[in-house]
Amino acid sequence: MSAVNSVNWFELYVRDMDRARAFYEAVFAVALQPLKPPGDDGLEMWEFPGGPDRYGANGALCRMPGVEPGPGGTVVYFATEHCGDAAERVVAAGGRIMRPRMSIGPFGFIALVFDTEGNLIGLHSMQ
Repeated sequence: MSAVNSVNWFELYVRDMDRARAFYEAVFAVALQPLKPPGDDGLEMWEFPGGPDRYGANGALCRMPGVEPGPGGTVVYFATEHCGDAAERVVAAGGRIMRPRMSIGPFGFIALVFDTEGNLIGLHSMQ
């Protein structure tokens, strides 16, 4: 691993984006900003305030077909050198790939995988 924190992004999956946004904006007294991921696969994202100059990991509320909120509905992304290579290691270690490496535009690449316990986790890299 490189010299970065292990967790670099989070996503909270929701069914009702308007209701969820209102809740998190009220609880944390912030305004979430829309993120426009590349492509049009039904993914809707609203990012919490943050940036590379702030301490800790940033993240977003997400609504995507096929990903439900509730227990296990939070995805933690782990920083990797190359998320495609890491996803192959997931399979070799007994896990499985939910969504193979894909571009997220200027933010790099991600892959979504299940660990051996059935937990969905994200892998992120800039290459």
